[in-house]
Amino acid sequence: MKKLILILGDQLNLDSSALEDVDVAVDEIVMVESAHEAQHVQSHKARIALFLSAMRHFAEQLKSQGLPLTYIQHSPKTIVEVLRDKIVEGKFTHLICVEPGEWRLKKNFEDLAAELNIALEMRLDNHFYCTHADFRDWVAKKKELRLEYFYRLMRKTHGILIDSEGNPEGGQWNFDRDNRKPFPKKGPGLIPPPELFKPDAITAAVLLEVEERYADHPGSLAHFLWPVTRSQALQALEGFVEHRLATFGIYEDAMWTDTPFGWHSLLSSALNLKLLNPREVIAAVLLAWKKYDLELATVEGFIRQIVGWREFVRGMYYLDMPQMALDNYYDHQNALPAWYWTGKTQMKCMQESIGQTLQYGYAHHIQRLMVTGNFALLAEILPQEVCDWYLAIYIDAIEWVELPNTAGMALFASGGRFTSKPYIASGAYIKRMSNYCGSCQYKPDIRFGEGACPVTNLYWNFLIKHRPQFEASPRTRLMTANLSRISDADQQAIQVHAKGLLGDLNSL
Repeated sequence: MKKLILILGDQLNLDSSALEDVDVAVDEIVMVESAHEAQHVQSHKARIALFLSAMRHFAEQLKSQGLPLTYIQHSPKTIVEVLRDKIVEGKFTHLICVEPGEWRLKKNFEDLAAELNIALEMRLDNHFYCTHADFRDWVAKKKELRLEYFYRLMRKTHGILIDSEGNPEGGQWNFDRDNRKPFPKKGPGLIPPPELFKPDAITAAVLLEVEERYADHPGSLAHFLWPVTRSQALQALEGFVEHRLATFGIYEDAMWTDTPFGWHSLLSSALNLKLLNPREVIAAVLLAWKKYDLELATVEGFIRQIVGWREFVRGMYYLDMPQMALDNYYDHQNALPAWYWTGKTQMKCMQESIGQTLQYGYAHHIQRLMVTGNFALLAEILPQEVCDWYLAIYIDAIEWVELPNTAGMALFASGGRFTSKPYIASGAYIKRMSNYCGSCQYKPDIRFGEGACPVTNLYWNFLIKHRPQFEASPRTRLMTANLSRISDADQQAIQVHAKGLLGDLNSL
């Protein structure tokens, strides 16, 4: 047996199952910087830099352990092409890897192994709480696939926020209603900054290379201060639980100009690259809860995102691919407006959310779901174009987590497969949760005509167009009930105005 062991750029953990039985005498570990991966979608410069810097740092770690690593920089070939060359030249009998976070790569590796008639051992990813088999077992027992019930199972199974009698801490499973407040009218006040990291020599070299090689890609590297090593990731975790966790929950949905991070943890990129393990994140949060007597609502809200939603969407991704990538429940066909890549739009909420994303490669979940995602759904944009944008533009985007969130949740492209309703809102919601509307030329309370907010207009147009669907569900019936307060003439005017917007989205 002679094994070629592949380590992908989002599998940077020394306890990876791929590294369990390396024979240093005959095996070879390979890591590949493939230009194709950076250009599979038009990736944000910061996303490319994050992967390359973290990979190079991890390579140094592997070498320091005395492991037989071949690290390939700047390859113009795809990962599969590199593997094919190495397998043939090195006469390897086995290809070993952890299951990739993209279905495309999983299928490519399976096809390669069949082509070369070698054994492919695609090992379980021990980073996660829930295996695919466990998730499928849960699915088999459910008529509806909903996060809440999966989340409760995960809490019980792993003893997280469960009291001595087996009940949820605080007597309830979900404190979401306590965690949806906007910032005060005067603004968020002083927020302790997150842990940010000055580029070392490796990262500095990567930044120069990315600027040169990917000059036409979107985004800036001027604010690249993300953790790229395990030690930095642990420092980021400690900084969050010590200084920011206490006020995270109450304001986790709030948005404000010039406040790109709020009280958020900024740990998603480190988690998704496997620099952090979710178990140690949850352990640190539970320790801080007791140590500082934090609000249970805040702690539960954060833990739900990690052990609940993160695990749930991964399960759904592997359950429903490749169909999930093709889903288009509403048959939306509009092209993604060019300003999604530049932020040059007159809508202040989109300016802020996209502008911040171009600067940092980051926006928090409400900016993604209820601003950029909400607009994309209301504007009837082709889901595949929106999903490619999300995968390209955010530094923490890996398809297993990005696609279910975008197609399944933000765009309802899966038709309620695992969400109970389309997540849509008018400009009134954005006004309530932010200060964006105050300096916008559009007015969130105007539905059509001069000064009408595009989000508000398209929201009401969407409700009119899909009224039967919304009236059929108790969760959405109240939304269409509000249509009865709008005259037939005004509803027609809303639709006429929307037709003009939908025909020229680039002009907004």
